[in-house]
This record gives sequence, structure tokens and C-alpha cells, in this order.
Amino acid sequence: MPKNFKSMLIRSEHNPLFRPEDFPYGAAEQVFNPGQVMTPDGRTILLLSVTMRNEKFARCHVAESRDGIHFDIHEKPLFEVDETKRFGDLDFHPIDCRVTWFPEDNCYYIMRPANSGWGCCALLYRTTDFLSAEPVEIIALPHNRVPCLFPEKINGEYVRLDRPYSLSAPYEKSWAHIWISRSPDLIHWGEYRPLLQRDFMAWNNLKIGPTVPIKTEKGWLEIIHGVQNTFTGFRYSLGALLLDLENPEKIIGRMNRYLLTPETEYEHLGVIPEVVFATGAIADFKTRELRIYYGGADTTTNLATGNLDEIIDGCLKGI
Repeated sequence: MPKNFKSMLIRSEHNPLFRPEDFPYGAAEQVFNPGQVMTPDGRTILLLSVTMRNEKFARCHVAESRDGIHFDIHEKPLFEVDETKRFGDLDFHPIDCRVTWFPEDNCYYIMRPANSGWGCCALLYRTTDFLSAEPVEIIALPHNRVPCLFPEKINGEYVRLDRPYSLSAPYEKSWAHIWISRSPDLIHWGEYRPLLQRDFMAWNNLKIGPTVPIKTEKGWLEIIHGVQNTFTGFRYSLGALLLDLENPEKIIGRMNRYLLTPETEYEHLGVIPEVVFATGAIADFKTRELRIYYGGADTTTNLATGNLDEIIDGCLKGI
């Protein structure tokens, strides 16, 4: 990190919030990459990606909190591999949920990847209580990991961000850029447009990916992850950009530097080293605090916070 660079995010003194050994329902290898949302009554909900030592595939458990730090984990998984369910053998290894509270439909939409022998497609679910989730449809062909839904219709249409990519190509030729698309009903998607390319000489020179957008007074705040190919391997960092409220195909601001990059032991060391990875963020508009719950080294769940206005200003200034 440059000597004059001041990070806009502060890691919580409680990190890691969840380590594998903290998982209360068996021997876990990973508790990481949480979906995240704030409920209308002020609870913080995380959808934890969990892998167990004696199980081949992952599962997702709900964790909820009143203070955003201390969480209770539901014992019953919200998602687990079950070939008898609607998507059958397409629905494998549930991780990396993207959660959007959609007031107009009075429900939470969950988009998540489904890894199988057919490739990585995207599944859409809905829930009202996080006790069960209703399957809606497969809403993206392989390989797409994973669409992120805007929290309201724009000009009468549902809108999402995508990261399609070529799995068989070398990473540098995988075309792992961010696109935007629209739908009248959440199932049939089209009007595809490119939004953002990876930077070929920066902290996101290999691939990038979206999170669930946040509506602010000055634009849609979009936290992204970026991957850099270094001499010692891949490094995952987080960045930010700002999209126009009425026309989110238009980028009106973008930080050139990362918001967060691996610097601590729990980000350097783990199942996949050198990783900070987020699927969303939570904005508290009363305190102007942005909370990002993120995975560290694909092993732990952590929290970093920053000032919402400072980050938006950073995007507008292009720092």
C-alpha cells in the first residue's frame, strides 16, 4: 500500500466474527462469504457459506443480530444439497448468496450460484422470513457468478448486474467483466449492456465481480471485488463505484484504489490465501455508516466499516 494511502474502511476489533471453530453445529472447515441485508425492523441478517469436514458440498446457514456484531446462527440450513428439490442435480455447492430486500414485492430475493457438471448457473429464490426459501427459477446460463439485483424497479423494470465469464479460457482471457441487464418479471432477462471492464494494470487486472447495489442520494453505490495476478498468486480486493440513479448503465464515479485488500493474518492465511470477498454491503443512513461483511481467505467471516459519504465522495473524485 502506498505510504500516503489512507484506507476508508476500518476492520472491526471483533474480527474474525466467525471462524470455523466457532460454528456450533459440527466441525466446519469454512464459515465465509456471507450474503447480507438489514431487515425493516433493524436486524442484520447474514447468509453464511459453510463447508463441513465430513461433507462434500457446502450449505448456507442464517445468522441474525441486533447489534451487527453478536449473531445467533440457525441450526437448520436455509440451503443445502438436495437432489429431490426443484433444481435437482443442478443445485450443488450453495455458497456466495446475494440478498436484496425488495419493498415493492414485500420479500427478500436471493440469487446464488449453482455449481454442477453443467457449469455454474444462477438460481433465484425468495423468502419473507429466512426460515425457508421458495425457488423461483434458473435465471442465468453458465457461466455466470452471480447476478446481483437492484432493490427497486428502474423505469418499470427489474435490473441486475452480472459477471459472465469463460471457465475454460485462461483467467486473462476469461472476459470476467460486469454487465447490466433488465427484466419485466425476474425470469426473462435481456437488454444486456456492458458496464465495467477489469483494469489490465491495476488491483483488478484479472477479473472483477459485482455485489448488491445500494441506493444513495447521489447514485447507486456498487462495491466490487477485483482480482490481481501477482508473482505469489491471486489477490482479491474490494473497490467501489457509483452509478446514475435513473440510468444505472452510466458510471458517474469510481475509486481507482481499492477499499480493502488482504493485510491481516485471517486474510492472508486460509483455504484460499490473500482474499477479501464480499457479496454485498449494508448502509445505515442515520449514522452514515457502511458495513461490509466479508470472507477472509475463504475461511472466516469478518466486518469492515466506513463512512458512507466519504466513500461516495471518493468515487466522485476518482481517488
